[in-house]
Amino acid sequence: MKRKKAHTSESKLALRGGTPVLKQPYPPVYTVGKREIVEAIKVLKEGPLSDFLGVAGEYFLGGKRVRSLEHAFTKKFKVKHAVSFNSATTALHGAIVTLGIGPGDEVILPPYTMSASAMAVLMNGAVPVFADIDEMTFCIDVESARTRITKHTKAIMAVNLFGQAADFEPLLALAREHNIKIIEDNAQAPAAKWRGRYTGTIGDIGVFSFNFHKTMQSGEGGVLVTNNDGYALRAQLCRNHGESVVDGMSAYDGGPVFGSNYRMTELTAAIAEVQLSRLDFLNAKNQALVRYLSKQLSAIPGLTLPYVASGNKHVYFAYVIKVDEKKLGISRDRLVEAMRAEGFPMSRGYQKPLYLYKLFQEQQAFNNTHFPFKSEGYDGAPDYSKGICPVAERLYEKELTMTQICQHPRTKKHIDLFVQALKKVLAHKNELQ
Repeated sequence: MKRKKAHTSESKLALRGGTPVLKQPYPPVYTVGKREIVEAIKVLKEGPLSDFLGVAGEYFLGGKRVRSLEHAFTKKFKVKHAVSFNSATTALHGAIVTLGIGPGDEVILPPYTMSASAMAVLMNGAVPVFADIDEMTFCIDVESARTRITKHTKAIMAVNLFGQAADFEPLLALAREHNIKIIEDNAQAPAAKWRGRYTGTIGDIGVFSFNFHKTMQSGEGGVLVTNNDGYALRAQLCRNHGESVVDGMSAYDGGPVFGSNYRMTELTAAIAEVQLSRLDFLNAKNQALVRYLSKQLSAIPGLTLPYVASGNKHVYFAYVIKVDEKKLGISRDRLVEAMRAEGFPMSRGYQKPLYLYKLFQEQQAFNNTHFPFKSEGYDGAPDYSKGICPVAERLYEKELTMTQICQHPRTKKHIDLFVQALKKVLAHKNELQ
């Protein structure tokens, strides 16, 4: 007669007092190495730390490191212009300013994104209007966007979320049909591709990020790219005190523009350029880890693994899983709770749909006024009620979870432990009902 296997602390769920599979945190996503340190030290030794002046002339466009990074961007992504900013958030605001979007205008965007996507619109006095997302790519649903177009619509912001391209063929057709612009928030998808074209370069303006959470890291920093000469100049004015500069530009006729200090430092640019040169290496590392993990998870019923649309290249800023509670036998939230206890952080959804934030529910962005939601010259009626984007809400509330276990410098050993923890949790799922 066989003895029952002892219920050891290793086999017992950490959530129930057992030993976690991962006893020490896995390494952070930090990709700065010797080359970045060498270039940073050069800037610190030689100076200057920044070389911008907020006047027309030689230093309006910044110093040699900033210009070198921008040149490297144009070469890498095959675009005419690259304009550096001190963050992707300010670059997004620069995109809104560049396109002349302001009070009385609307910008359509998905609600399942970092708040900066919508705040950039509000910062210039325009109104964000939210369209639902596609439940496979998690990017904006074009048919939902179509229903949101009004006489006030000036642009659609496509967020290439989690490393995947939006569905650009119908999106570009929709923009042409209504004579509106396309802005790409490409912070999470550097060097992803849609039908052979780099994301960020498909719309009228694209924005990249060097935030410390992103694939390329320089602490903070962003780059705006465009093939339009006029847009590039307006972006440069926006980042560098435009109202102080245009008086010295006798030939400027690009319309009113005021700016701020959105300038990137020489130190940031030096680090960012090295990171840009390593982008393909970093993406390849992440993609290899994704393939390794997906192969091990593919046979588990109830998990929908990352989808890649035909002809696209996904760069996997995050590894996203959809949970079918009935098939898996455990809810998304209980799965996440148990995996966290085993040492593997996973998310409950992603961002709360932005229109559910207090700012949109109360329609107060500027002190106690209701501007720009209600103002002279704007007779629109944006809808921020719960239920307007059912796919985004369902994914946030019940189905979507994500992990960054597939980010370099993490390894296959970490993935093996992740899979071990997941199998351990699923073996005890009856305890978690």
